[in-house]
Parts: sequence; C-alpha cells; structure tokens
Amino acid sequence: MKVIILAGGKGTRISEESKVRPKPMVEIGGKPIMWHIMKSYSYYGFHEFIICCGYKGHMIKEYFVNYYAHNTNMGFRLKEEKEFILERNIEPWKVTLVDTGLDTLTAGRLLKIREYIEDEPFMLTYGDGLSDVNLIELKKFHERQGKIVTISTTKPEGRFGTLKIDKETNQVYGFKEKARRDQSFVNIGFMVMEPETFDYLGDGSSMLEDLPFEKLALEGQMAAFPHEGFWSPMDNVHDRDYLENLWKKGQAPWVKTLFE
Repeated sequence: MKVIILAGGKGTRISEESKVRPKPMVEIGGKPIMWHIMKSYSYYGFHEFIICCGYKGHMIKEYFVNYYAHNTNMGFRLKEEKEFILERNIEPWKVTLVDTGLDTLTAGRLLKIREYIEDEPFMLTYGDGLSDVNLIELKKFHERQGKIVTISTTKPEGRFGTLKIDKETNQVYGFKEKARRDQSFVNIGFMVMEPETFDYLGDGSSMLEDLPFEKLALEGQMAAFPHEGFWSPMDNVHDRDYLENLWKKGQAPWVKTLFE
C-alpha cells in the first residue's frame, strides 16, 4: 500500500524555520520530521512513498538525491577515481517526488498524484506530525469498516495545566494537569483511503478537510480510528521545541518505530 505525504505547504506559523526550508524538512533529533514519519510507516511494512512537494520542494528532492551518500560509509581511491562502499544503512524505500504546485490546496495536491495511485487503496498523512499510532491496526480497522475514508482521531493531551477561575474574584478554584477528556476529537492525519476518494475532490480548489471530507461524512463514508497514544503536530516553533526536548530526554514515544 502506497503512502502519500502532503509536504507542499508554506508553514507560515513556523516562519522561523520555513523561511529557509519547507516545514517537513525541519529537524527533530538531527533528522527531518518527514524522515521520522517515513520511518514510522516503514516499521509497519509500508515502504513506498509519494511525496507531494510544493513550497521549496527542491530541498526535499535534493535531500533524497543525496540520501544514499549521506547514509552510507564510503571510501575513495582518488588517483583511480573510484569509490567503494564500506557499510550501507539504507531503508528499503521507493520514493516518488511530485511537484504539486506552490499554492495548491490539499485536495488539489492529491488530484495531481492520482496517476501514481494505480486505482488501489492508499494511506495519506501530513508531513508535520508525529505519532505512535499502530498503522497495521489502522489498516485492519479501515478494512472492517468498509468506508471510503478512515481518519485517525484523538483528544490532544493538555501540555499545560488548565485552570478554573472565578471571573469576578479571579480566584483559582480548580486545576487539572491534563485536559484530554474535555478536548474535542481532532483529525491527526494517518488516514486510509479508497480510490473512490477522488470522486469527492471536485476540481481540487479546496482543502481536503472542507468540502470533500464534509461530503464524505454526510454520506456516511468516513470512519474514525480512535488513537489514545501519543500525537503531536509541529505547527509552530514551540511544537518543534517540545518534540526536540522529548527526543533529547529519551522520552519520544514514536522512537521505537525508528530503530527496532
């Protein structure tokens, strides 16, 4: 099953980083966040990726052009103009990079890679969020539900304690370390889609989460896979720092999918 990664947005909310690189190339633990995402899929046996490039997409292409050399121990016989491989540490990935436009919305980006899907179910996610979601269980859930689209959902953990405050006296009368039960469910990406999804994209002039998903939901063609584990987006520099700190402390829940 192919995995589509939406990696073309401008990432304006993390402009400190996106001025110089596309958001999926922002690093966590010295590796682009997109690498972390791809390693997670690969851990569960999904090795074929189609990346929807856009803003500064040439940097994503250059990353994979140089990937082999950067991840291989090599030697050189300079006088003979020969190189030799000492040790390989290369993932079994097939990566297709497609320029889907600078200002294209997500529905349009998906339309532009339709020819690479080959009329079969596929996975789709965003290039800026990390999770320890079990992708095999997600796939099985989708197949049992029999819907056109399955999205992974969760109630985000409260990173900061929430307060109950009397508006008149400003007295704190309640404090909760986490607010998960009071949160609304959100779509965290990590989706599975049938080829019929393309019938809902129209001319591609909207975000997936708008008209296409609304229509799928109204027609009863969307299922929600509940995820109670870890998930974090990387919308801004504070999110980046949060993920980086988890990595440095050895507390990154998604790490098991990188090295086991």
